[in-house]
Amino acid sequence: MTQKISRAALFEAMNAYVVPGTNATLATLKALKGIDVTEGKVTVLLQLMEAYQDRVQVIKQALEELILNQPGVAAADIEIGWEKMAQVEFKNLIPGIQRCVVVGSGKGGVGKSTVTVNLAIAMAQQGLKVGLLDSDIYGPSIPMMLGLKDSPLGTPDGKILPLDAFGVKVMSMGLLIEEDRPVIWRGAMLNKALQQFLKDVAWGDLDVLLIDLPPGTGDVQLTLIQNAQVDGAVIVSTPQDVAFLDAKKAIGMFGTVKVPILGIIENMSSFICPGCGQETQIFGHGGVKAAAARMDIPFLGEVPIDLAIREGGDSGDPLVHAHPDSPQTRVFQGMAEILRGVLKL
Repeated sequence: MTQKISRAALFEAMNAYVVPGTNATLATLKALKGIDVTEGKVTVLLQLMEAYQDRVQVIKQALEELILNQPGVAAADIEIGWEKMAQVEFKNLIPGIQRCVVVGSGKGGVGKSTVTVNLAIAMAQQGLKVGLLDSDIYGPSIPMMLGLKDSPLGTPDGKILPLDAFGVKVMSMGLLIEEDRPVIWRGAMLNKALQQFLKDVAWGDLDVLLIDLPPGTGDVQLTLIQNAQVDGAVIVSTPQDVAFLDAKKAIGMFGTVKVPILGIIENMSSFICPGCGQETQIFGHGGVKAAAARMDIPFLGEVPIDLAIREGGDSGDPLVHAHPDSPQTRVFQGMAEILRGVLKL
């Protein structure tokens, strides 16, 4: 006698499945639209966003295995309908800039801003005209990292003049408000401020503008991509699996809005003891490079933990400038050289 298949058990198991690259279950996404059981065969109907099409085979294989593990199931079929993303209008508010690159991470605490600062200075040292926009309205940190304390001046035509630090033109909300004053804005005000940072700043003729994105994959990131002709994105992650899981969300977002990934950087790759010289892989090592290879995404390099990097960020004299001959500086110079080639600068 054929064992009866439990539809309740199927629904429970399916709804608990977490979509790769997200923290969302099928239940959270309200993706499970139906389960049909015919004798020993189970057919599942899902509705997912187009952004998940890049992982469709992984999703299907995992769900088929999950279904086949249920008692009485002899065959499984997954049918997926794709929900179109809302169409986004794109503008370019920075026409005088040759290349625009956004630097994202998907989560905070991975040293993205530190990487962006040192990468910008390295590109400037290689003869490029570089701009750096700190788009983290709520927690701007780049002015401190660059030792900038003065407020920017205005031009007769109402433009804002960016400040200069180590050969890089810089703009940040941190230059416009008091250091300990919080920014308490809703989305509309936030988006307007970001647009002003693009169109109302006298960037001049730049070879490249680096935009340091805040953590996450939401409204701020989309606003910047909508209003700047972005040529590509750089992803920063630490070696832990949980950190790269969030980085994959950023990769998925850029894929959805058709922004190419120029490369991934593994930050805090290892720690070399300044006393004994022994290398310790505090957060693991090599996971980001391996994941980049699996995803066919360029790997730009590994940045080890170094006391001088932290000291440079706190003192306002970044590592690439303060220690031009250090191994870590050579890593940043190498990554800058790769990006110059990719961007044809």
